[in-house]
Amino acid sequence: MVATELLNADSGVIYDAIVIGAGVIGPAVATGLARKGKKVLIVERDWSMPDRIVGELLQPGGLRALRSLGMVQAINHIDAYPVTGYTVFYNGEHVDIPYPYKSSCPPVEKLKDLVKDGNDKVVEDETIHIKEYEEDERERGVAFVHGKFLNNLRSIVGQEKNITRLQGNCVEILRNAENEVVGAKVNIEGRGKVDFKAHLTIICDGIFSRFRRELDSQHVPSVSSSFVGMALKNAKNPAPMHGHVILGTNHMPVLVYQISPDETRILCAYNSPKLPTDIKSWLIKDVQPFLPESLRPSFDEALSDGKFRSMPNSYLPARQNDVTGLCVIGDALNMRHPLTGGGMTVGLNDVVLLIKNIGDLDFSDRETVLDELLGYHYERKNYDSVINVLSVALYSLFAADNDNLKKLQKGCFKYFQRGGDCVSVPVAFLSGVLPRPLLLTRVFSAVALYAVYLNIEERGFLGLPMALLEGIMILFTAAKVFTPFLYRELCS
Repeated sequence: MVATELLNADSGVIYDAIVIGAGVIGPAVATGLARKGKKVLIVERDWSMPDRIVGELLQPGGLRALRSLGMVQAINHIDAYPVTGYTVFYNGEHVDIPYPYKSSCPPVEKLKDLVKDGNDKVVEDETIHIKEYEEDERERGVAFVHGKFLNNLRSIVGQEKNITRLQGNCVEILRNAENEVVGAKVNIEGRGKVDFKAHLTIICDGIFSRFRRELDSQHVPSVSSSFVGMALKNAKNPAPMHGHVILGTNHMPVLVYQISPDETRILCAYNSPKLPTDIKSWLIKDVQPFLPESLRPSFDEALSDGKFRSMPNSYLPARQNDVTGLCVIGDALNMRHPLTGGGMTVGLNDVVLLIKNIGDLDFSDRETVLDELLGYHYERKNYDSVINVLSVALYSLFAADNDNLKKLQKGCFKYFQRGGDCVSVPVAFLSGVLPRPLLLTRVFSAVALYAVYLNIEERGFLGLPMALLEGIMILFTAAKVFTPFLYRELCS
């Protein structure tokens, strides 16, 4: 039974903003604008708690964005599990990669009108401790059951007096005679299709967005691989409070991270958008033998249960918001490979930047808002391009399917083993606290050159001519998996 308050939004009001979608990004946008005094309508097809295997790990950069928005307490009281870094396994070896020191990161920005009464600080609960998150010397991330986190975000939305919530299926984005966006048509239970008008319509309907093409008919993602996921019960993780990346020359990458005190998520990469016909047999043959021993009992139990979930891995470079009255944000606008868990971090930081740019404007002045959105597209590039390009490049290396990529995979792991800046700088990119694309280029080049060096060392003096030839191919391969994506991110 749908609550009456979710069905009776007033269609006679011209809202400052209509937000389409109440996933992670929608509530953040709506809350930020409402606290800036805007009258907001947020539309969601189903306000009940979803059950998904996406959006379960939030990097430190995403947590910092929640602090800036005054919404960080959304991670409280949901049995969320702290994340302090990563452990990378490679052919039986491993290296620990802790998150950066807070002293090496800029201070968290507190957005005016959004941060108040301590809402940029976590509160104490059974799994999230103030001492660890507020006083520890290192940045932290957090993992959680996605639906519980989403419910908290939606609860925050429900407490904002300037927000009207509506349950219904958005069926059309409305345009005027000049082809400007002026609102949305929503199919509401018991009311039928109703038109709602607004000065700005914000599209954040996620991975499978129906309305991203309102920007451009060609704005569609490409899908090249998949993840198969399972829930591991009471798993004994090799490195507690770490995400685990399990690599090897004979298998695809596997991600493992704990999302609650008794549940761990495992995501197994499959290098095709079309899943194997017999998923269980594939997991037994191509995943099970390569897992750390401590994970085997819980993995085998999950296998016997046979509850497999899958998700496509999509890539979509952002397009400029150049339609009057329209703003597309989050995964509807821009997607990257989920290997590095950067989706929510990119989206939430985009929300922070968006609120800074347009939060204090009069939305009825649509041309001024459009001008700011055009500038916003370029301002977001430094931050977002680092996470986006890193995700695609690392997946290419970690899912190596030819000799040159396998040499780069080995070089990447051995580079991490060197420690010092060879660990601290890459993890700063990964965690979303170092938005410097040119530095990322330099580091990726260093990894490629180190892979060449290792190959020469392995070949020895007599194999030097072959090693030099292979070195050229390694560098060419590195450029091929990195440069086109960096260009698309920075020049789109």
